[in-house]
Amino acid sequence: MYQLEDLLYLMSRLRDPQNGCPWDLKQTFASILPHTLEEAYEVADAIEKQDYAHLKEELGDLLFQVIFYSQLGKEQNHFDFPQIIDTLVSKLVRRHPHVFPSGELHSTNNDTPLSDEQIKGRWEAIKQQERDEKAKQQGSNAIESTSVLADIPMALPAIQRAEKLQKRAATVGFDWPEPVQVLDKIEEEIAELREAMLQGEHHRIEDELGDLMFAMVNLARHVQVKPELAVRSTNAKFERRFNYIESHLQLQGRTIEDASLEEMETLWQQAKSLEKTA
Repeated sequence: MYQLEDLLYLMSRLRDPQNGCPWDLKQTFASILPHTLEEAYEVADAIEKQDYAHLKEELGDLLFQVIFYSQLGKEQNHFDFPQIIDTLVSKLVRRHPHVFPSGELHSTNNDTPLSDEQIKGRWEAIKQQERDEKAKQQGSNAIESTSVLADIPMALPAIQRAEKLQKRAATVGFDWPEPVQVLDKIEEEIAELREAMLQGEHHRIEDELGDLMFAMVNLARHVQVKPELAVRSTNAKFERRFNYIESHLQLQGRTIEDASLEEMETLWQQAKSLEKTA
């Protein structure tokens, strides 16, 4: 079987200036970024479908993105693959003192087992120390560099970033104690959105709708539901039910454009009932 060294060698061949692949030679960090995001979503799709045979392939594609970046880093004297591995292992050892108490990979763990909450607390404290240290190294005293909210990527999908912002703020006590209080906040945001809609103020509608969605993400976090997964599940449910409408109309020799809203709603309710009895 091929090994990691073979993959690294393959990547170097693809980027060989004389005999490499013309497409691979044209690529930059920025140009392959969309492919990286696409591969990550394909991994998620395979996991959700429990398609483990396909997952093996998708994980390979995602790994290749890392290998590609490491080759670009090496060529530009930024970093290479061994340095990526060293940085990663060092960080993981540092963030797991309950497993590696001496700070060494092969150290023996003789500590008393910690609870999940204790482990989480240590993890966040260590990450904050890392942020503070990074700010010192950069010679910056700006609040953005040392903030509890620092280093949450702007490129994250908005729902995921909202969840991370809320979780990070919660580590220092900025959080609602009970989920019912978040429900109260949602009702408050709905009232403010309704008022904005009645007044027809588009900018305010956008602002209030954002507040409502942020509060909904907060509720999902409080009831231990991943908002991204919840919406993905609802998307799939909507698609199933809409396909049911289309297929039944097709059996009648009709298209979706031929049906009235009332007819589509009747078929929608049929699809919903069938799912409940399945």
